[in-house]
Amino acid sequence: MELFSEVRTPERNFGPARIAGGIVVTPLARRLASERGIDLSRVTGSGPHGRIVAADVESHAPAPGPAIAGGAGAAQVAALYRDVPFSEVPLDAMRRTIAARLIEAKQTVPHFYLSADIEIGRLLAAHEEANAAARDGHGAPALRLSLTDFIVKAWALALVRVPAANAVWAGDRILRFARADIGVAVALEGGLVTPVLRQADSKPVSAIAAEMRDLAARARAKKLKPEEYQGGSSAISNLGMHGVREFAAIINPPHATILAVGAARRAPVETADGGIRFASQMTVTLSCDHRVVDGALGAELLAAFKRLIEAPVTMLV
Repeated sequence: MELFSEVRTPERNFGPARIAGGIVVTPLARRLASERGIDLSRVTGSGPHGRIVAADVESHAPAPGPAIAGGAGAAQVAALYRDVPFSEVPLDAMRRTIAARLIEAKQTVPHFYLSADIEIGRLLAAHEEANAAARDGHGAPALRLSLTDFIVKAWALALVRVPAANAVWAGDRILRFARADIGVAVALEGGLVTPVLRQADSKPVSAIAAEMRDLAARARAKKLKPEEYQGGSSAISNLGMHGVREFAAIINPPHATILAVGAARRAPVETADGGIRFASQMTVTLSCDHRVVDGALGAELLAAFKRLIEAPVTMLV
């Protein structure tokens, strides 16, 4: 069985082959100018008859910006704080990689966000019952299940049930998957890593819990193999244990989605007859790559996840 099928997308238009004055621009130069936000009318061509080539774009100095920009150098930033005591923390390889990927993600992925409040009373009850039932032959707890384990299972099932969203961006096409491999963000000292739970849609929650515990332990010990944190069709970032109510996560390319999970809380909810009751809720925010997942598809995916969380028995059927 194939794990994905191709969905071809049209080639991007990087602008006209000729600009004002009839000057010719090569295809590579047009692409570089588009990606770097360079106005070709300000570039001097060095090719025959003034043709603008890639080297002209690469050597073009960008227009002066504000005094401090995102790419300001260490000396420029430090000069602002010359009268303030500070210490310098050199960047290790992990932090440099994280910084580069986050910049790439925010600059190249057209993010949009969808949030939903989800009632989790039945999930909390199922969580407690599952932990009470998970005993070994001596009556001791066999494995402690976390709410994140259930969330991973529900997210994987939601992706499989909305297959158009179970996909990644691959440059000139979209890859759609028949199974859900879910990355789960794990905080480390000085950064984070996202180990991937393979085929999470077909595994019981107990297996997800055991695998996640092993991956997280080896991630913190920096003993993961590259194939254990590469790939995947989506990811989850859960900051609920830190009391964070709601946040939006940055997509990890080539993924097209990431689910940000907030803390559980008690909240007033209006009843059908106009009364008020209190319910256990959590807020989740879905970040989408608009090239792969549009608004309606993202809403469908989030609704599928909400149904699974609010009726956890449906994860079993």
